[in-house]
Amino acid sequence: MKAIVVTDQAAGTAGMALVERPEPVAAINDVLVEVRASGFVPTETEWPSTWADRSGRERTPSILGHELAGVVTALGYGTTGLSVGQRVFGLADWHRDGTLAEYVAIEARNLAPLPGDVEFAVGASLPISGLTAWQGLFDHGRLQAGQSVLAHGAAGAVGTMVTQLAREAGAYVVGTGRAADRQKALDFGAHEFVDLDNDALEGVGGVDLVFDVIGGDVQKRSARLIRSGGTLISVVGPPEAWPAGGRAIDFVVETDRGQLREIVQRVRDGRLRPNVGTVASLDDAVAALNPTERRTGKTIIAVHP
Repeated sequence: MKAIVVTDQAAGTAGMALVERPEPVAAINDVLVEVRASGFVPTETEWPSTWADRSGRERTPSILGHELAGVVTALGYGTTGLSVGQRVFGLADWHRDGTLAEYVAIEARNLAPLPGDVEFAVGASLPISGLTAWQGLFDHGRLQAGQSVLAHGAAGAVGTMVTQLAREAGAYVVGTGRAADRQKALDFGAHEFVDLDNDALEGVGGVDLVFDVIGGDVQKRSARLIRSGGTLISVVGPPEAWPAGGRAIDFVVETDRGQLREIVQRVRDGRLRPNVGTVASLDDAVAALNPTERRTGKTIIAVHP
């Protein structure tokens, strides 16, 4: 099968290559999925799990990608809950070969059914962005109606999900980003927008929850805006700042079939709009994943169009 692999950590995404790899085999509790579409997070080449297994042993060349939508083609021994021919989407294990390939072996519990009226490209755009936003806001942030959210990177793949889910939950959302991101952030539901290059972040006033995808000085300044009892949610590593009288939480997104069902149902209902940007073929994936211009939408690779 064809797959996108990396072998050189120093080269980052520039070290990707399209190669032929053996087709994987579904192990116990796995399914084999013919990948129709795959998402990708550019920072993946910086993750330790890309380069080593759970025992710390080198596992390169590594197949990249962890978001997928596709069709089940085989079941491993003992696998239940899914069937051959079923449309699925989900999040692959961090330490195993990923989804930028024609086939992937994945634990069945990491997948949810993909309804027939949801395109594969849309399904592949949802797992990391949708689950990160959901778990940050509700599992860790305990967001309630009437609260306020400061959503950094509000035009990005995660930020647009944070904005929409928070607003639907009854929160007031202030999005941030660059000047060029303003209209997109507002179109995805932000009540206000702060240009981090030109506007005073402190002018936002007090908020109940900060969802941080940036870190550094922006995170430190944001922590000072959090009201007593509020929460700083970080997805960029352990928080460098702690809100006075509040909580600071760093988390790594986890797969959850129930949450995936909730997210895709909102897409079907029109309550949640996916942020799909460029869609490229597997043959063009290396170039598409090394863009020459800044993008805010999720880049999707159509593996089996």
